[in-house]
Amino acid sequence: MTHKFTENYDVIVIGAGHAGVEASLATSRMGCKTLLATINLEMLAFMPCNPSIGGSAKGIVVREIDALGGEMGKNIDKSYIQMRMLNTGKGPAVRALRAQADKSLYARNMKHTVERQKNLTLRQTMIDEILVEKGKVIGVRTATNQKYSAKVVIVTTGTALRGEIILGELKYSSGPNNSLASVTLADNLRDLGLEMGRFKTGTPPRVKANSISYDETEIQPGDEKPNLFSFSSKEEDYLKDQIPCWLTYTNQNSHDIINKNLYRAPMFSGIVQGVGPRYCPSIEDKIVRFADKERHQLFLEPEGRDTEEVYIQGLSTSLPEDVQKDLVHSIKGLEKAEMMRTGYAIEYDIVLPHQLRATLETKKISGLFTAGQTNGTSGYEEAAGQGIIAGINAALKIQGKPELILKRSDAYIGVMIDDLVTKGTLEPYRLLTSRAEYRLILRHDNADRRLTELGYQIGLVDDERYCQFKAKKAQFENELNRLNSLKLKPVKETNEKVKKLGFKPLTDAVTAKEFMRRPEVTYADVIQFIGPAAETLDAKVIELLETEIKYEGYIKKALDQVAKMKRMEEKRIPKNINWDNIDSIATEARQKFKKINPETIGQASRISGVNPADISILMVYLEGRNKSHNAR
Repeated sequence: MTHKFTENYDVIVIGAGHAGVEASLATSRMGCKTLLATINLEMLAFMPCNPSIGGSAKGIVVREIDALGGEMGKNIDKSYIQMRMLNTGKGPAVRALRAQADKSLYARNMKHTVERQKNLTLRQTMIDEILVEKGKVIGVRTATNQKYSAKVVIVTTGTALRGEIILGELKYSSGPNNSLASVTLADNLRDLGLEMGRFKTGTPPRVKANSISYDETEIQPGDEKPNLFSFSSKEEDYLKDQIPCWLTYTNQNSHDIINKNLYRAPMFSGIVQGVGPRYCPSIEDKIVRFADKERHQLFLEPEGRDTEEVYIQGLSTSLPEDVQKDLVHSIKGLEKAEMMRTGYAIEYDIVLPHQLRATLETKKISGLFTAGQTNGTSGYEEAAGQGIIAGINAALKIQGKPELILKRSDAYIGVMIDDLVTKGTLEPYRLLTSRAEYRLILRHDNADRRLTELGYQIGLVDDERYCQFKAKKAQFENELNRLNSLKLKPVKETNEKVKKLGFKPLTDAVTAKEFMRRPEVTYADVIQFIGPAAETLDAKVIELLETEIKYEGYIKKALDQVAKMKRMEEKRIPKNINWDNIDSIATEARQKFKKINPETIGQASRISGVNPADISILMVYLEGRNKSHNAR
């Protein structure tokens, strides 16, 4: 069939949520002529659920996006109303930043960024069909029957694909926040031969701020100490005038209201068909699953400076409206709360992610990428992380350059994508620190050291930002060398100072670095013995020094594991392999190999249901295959 194209692009991104924005900014900044198509311009980078960015594991993803040259970290630093570092009482591997956003300002700022971006066209239009010829993307067709050509298409439709909102017994076609659903495109993806799944997520009610009895709740203020997401943001710009959140709880009365109305809950009446998120369940699901719990935490989160809407974090529900009102009024501090929006559930189609390569390109169709909730994840941060990787790889594909695949030891983004494409997901996927086996080297404080060089090489990190990174890196390395070269000797004068600080005296000479390895010793303590560095160190460099030195032994063990896994990742599996030709591997392993088609031995070893024996047989087979090929 001959297509008449009215406009021509290198890349077309379908959907302008958090994944679509990062994907389109990446491709356009890498020199590709890009169209970002969205059903509703007012929904660009919108937060249909919680008004926050970051959190456990997710906050590290935001820093990784920033280190690669993405926008999410910069944007939240311009639009937050509160900032908190989580898990400060725990080890550095699980610390993460979380910001409460002014959600309308966040979306507005991001829209302005997109509108001003060179090589990027933003348009409100509905894409109904992805045009494919001979297994390769050639463009798209809109609902108004316009055809645009493209070398690559990235689908980032979030929860809009055949979306349906559910509230009590009411169910109707809709994307998030009562936007249009994308029905025809969902059918088109099926017609293209992609396997689809059906997931569900939801939101809680919003209540009016001036109707809350805050004196009945516990205040949750932001941090006084500056912490920002973007490595290019300046500490002197840190907000002093932050807006607090508030903590309250469900109670026995709340639970009784839910239990009495379970027969009306779509989750249990059969109206909801999609699979919901295990780690962010609805309140009715929590009450049933954790019946022994007397109460559940609820956080009252303001949605911005210029709105009265307050989000009740932890009270996600699709119960009927009258039940929601009774439930809200049963909670301490909310007895007279005015409900401004009801909570609801939303069901939507996803592309089952085992059909993707680690670049996020579909295996079936060349030039077709998917990212974000379309791939079965939950959360703005997971979406944005996939978006930037899909965008980078789309641009690299067009430019004929090597693809970018982040390994599990490189980034939380790498962990997430590997989990999705290797293991798939049967429920909305959420990043957790427990998913990362190398979490001690995937910290929030070293994301720039891990990824900024990569961002610079592919053209997303500019020269100014790169110079700042190099200067910070030099500061760290120079001071580390100084700490390793200067010694503290067990002489009387030194030990008197050691005792005065409350530490055990020295019995042998130690380097300043070895002394700092003591759990109770800080960098500030050490410089009392060796004097300050030649130049004033950045506070983040000092934080990095303390962590790297105190956890050096553990970090070394993790890096040794990474080196072993790297050898596995370098052993590639031919694309044309016939899995039925490999004798002796278990039936389950053969079925999984056929489904996933792993690209490396490392990826094959991480597939659930595949045993070490299967991997050994596979490696022997490949060695024999290589020898026979070389003999020809």
